[in-house]
Amino acid sequence: MVKLKHVYPLYLANEAQQPNSDLEVTDKYTGEVAFRCALADSKTIEAGIAATVEAAEPMARMASYERQNVLQHCVDRFKERFDELAHALCVEAGKPINDAEGEVTRLIDTFRIAAEESVRMTGEVQPLDISKRARGYQGIWKRVPIGPCSFISPFNFPLNLAAHKIAPAIAVGCPFVMKPASRTPLGAIIMGEVLAETDLPKGAFSILPASRDGADLFTEDERLKLLSFTGSPGVGWELKAKAGKKKVVLELGGNAAVIVDRDADLDDAVERIIFGAFYQSGQSCIGVQRIIIHADIYDDLQGRLVARAGKLVAGNPHDRETFIGPMIDVKEAKRLDGWIQEAVQGGATLLCGGKREGAMLAATLLENVDRSATLVREEAFGPVAILSRFTDFDAALDEVNDSKFGLQAGIFTHDLFKTLDAWDRLEVGGVVINDVPSYRVDNMPYGGVKDSGLGREGVRFAMEDMTEIRNLVIRRRETAAAKHHMGE
Repeated sequence: MVKLKHVYPLYLANEAQQPNSDLEVTDKYTGEVAFRCALADSKTIEAGIAATVEAAEPMARMASYERQNVLQHCVDRFKERFDELAHALCVEAGKPINDAEGEVTRLIDTFRIAAEESVRMTGEVQPLDISKRARGYQGIWKRVPIGPCSFISPFNFPLNLAAHKIAPAIAVGCPFVMKPASRTPLGAIIMGEVLAETDLPKGAFSILPASRDGADLFTEDERLKLLSFTGSPGVGWELKAKAGKKKVVLELGGNAAVIVDRDADLDDAVERIIFGAFYQSGQSCIGVQRIIIHADIYDDLQGRLVARAGKLVAGNPHDRETFIGPMIDVKEAKRLDGWIQEAVQGGATLLCGGKREGAMLAATLLENVDRSATLVREEAFGPVAILSRFTDFDAALDEVNDSKFGLQAGIFTHDLFKTLDAWDRLEVGGVVINDVPSYRVDNMPYGGVKDSGLGREGVRFAMEDMTEIRNLVIRRRETAAAKHHMGE
């Protein structure tokens, strides 16, 4: 088994520094301290931001192939360090090993996509002679880097959600400072270690674990031109209010729903819904939280889901058989356990699960949950899902929309017209047909509406957010006859 170091540095202006070892990071399964990490203070964060300002011009001058070489180096090194990265996820995030390896694969995919896209940043030639006064004028626009960026990433996907900020920034030539989640900083630190092996200009990146209270500069400093935050809605919208003039991209929470129509393949639907509800121990913003089932198949599907959920193995995330590991900490497990008990006291039927031991919460399914319950209205972010039934497809769409969130939704149906109706009517960033809303490929546009956020990730789409359009207008010299014709 791969062994982790006892102490890890932070990265300031491309260089590893060990000013302290103040951040304790626990093994989320055992609860014991697994390693310690340097913690950035406000002075260090200020130095990182200042370094990005100095690096902005040399980063913008990098040739496309040079940026591509940096990204390809990362792809190669992540492949070489695959087992180490997966082990780190098991420890710091409590992520079951199969999920951990899947995330490392996505990390590699994301950097590979960015390497490909880094040499595809195109613009457009635009005719301007749309009226007599513009005769002889032509426009050309291109995308240029927006400048220094600030990134804040969450605990649940410490590698891939950090990668969806870092890789596009390098692809377009934006220097950045990153604050990884203090409970799971190691994935970003390892990325910093790999980036430090490259020829990026001095100050191109800083990876700075910091306490939430000490990280105001990541949001408020006016030298930063973009803030990209992934995390909880409460924190995200608060940061936006403090961000000033900079562009803000928010990837926030959800309580994703899946509709199962009566023509669905139930064997397939069961496997995909169980995965969508309980992978990552339910700690995914697009995890299945609401399961809306046609009345004609409700009893059959309910029985299958309960039976399948009861067979999921919970335990040590390093074991290959484990499907459900610990939640990120005991506090979060207690919170969700309280929501379950609240729903039951309000009349809900507990179908399976509902048992907690420390940070471990069993796979839980409920039905007859009141629509006003916290478990319906808020983001569960744990291994819990709610079953309800419908008879009218339009009413099912309305139920999906009856949420302050709007990230993704899934529908199991073979009806093309229902698919198109759902695509038109659902107030979400993405509709997934014959699969769960938990599905994501790293090149697709990903993001939400309403309280689920602003903007889109997915490498090419993040690159657009990290660039600005710069226009060029060319006036051709006209002959005397042409000038006369133009009325000059």
